[in-house]
Amino acid sequence: WGRRPNGSNNQGPPDLDEIWRNLNSKLSKLLGGRGGSSGGGDSPGGGPSAGALGGGAGLLLGLVVLVWIASGFYIVNEGQRGVVLRFGKFVETTMPGPRWHLPYPVESAEVVNVAQVRTVEIGYRNNVKSKVLKEALMLTDDENIVSVQFAVQYLLSDPQAYLFNNRHPDDAVMQAAETAIREVVGKSSMDYVVQQGRADVQDKVHKLMQVILDRYKTGILIQKVNMQNAQPPEKVQAAFDDAVKAAGDLVETGFGEHGSLPPSCPLRSKSPP
Repeated sequence: WGRRPNGSNNQGPPDLDEIWRNLNSKLSKLLGGRGGSSGGGDSPGGGPSAGALGGGAGLLLGLVVLVWIASGFYIVNEGQRGVVLRFGKFVETTMPGPRWHLPYPVESAEVVNVAQVRTVEIGYRNNVKSKVLKEALMLTDDENIVSVQFAVQYLLSDPQAYLFNNRHPDDAVMQAAETAIREVVGKSSMDYVVQQGRADVQDKVHKLMQVILDRYKTGILIQKVNMQNAQPPEKVQAAFDDAVKAAGDLVETGFGEHGSLPPSCPLRSKSPP
């Protein structure tokens, strides 16, 4: 199909057999083979020869190798760290920028965001009105029950420790927060937690949490502890408010030295119900 008769000047479509022979010859030269004559590199039936097939397979294999090598490139953005593993074992931590590692299955890389501020909530979820009572209710040193809701903000200080030292490091933050707040509240009076000592409670919880997390080598750095709410349980809230109001009235009347309550006042010796 498409052959021009000998001596004919008619302009017809190109000869497909000739195009194939030329292409085969060029591929053979690129792959180090010899370019055949007009019919020497083809099979008797006009198809590609065994040498041409071998050259095509080599070209395909080369493309596969190039793709495999290219799969090892990855980018670490600003505020992130790359953690490279070789057969599952830690090799190195990489800084921001374009990076390369031996492709899978020899090495793999995991990118960790160390600039993101993460948050866990204790005693509530999303809104302080959505209370989680089993987390919020705590016993104080003067044997009263107080409802405490607070949030903890933290960063990742060591990506390697964060990924490999603990199975669920974010859950460890919540458990450390509950442990710390219950210990601090358990050593404080109800009035201290609810009113004048809230800032001190936050500071103590912050320090104790960091000690716990460092002990377990979690690679986590506590940024801030925010106490959202601290109050008596709802069932005794009204009685507590009345007691606080009564104490304020007594102070305004001048009882006690410098406005303090007299020793005989029951509010000095007993905490509100």
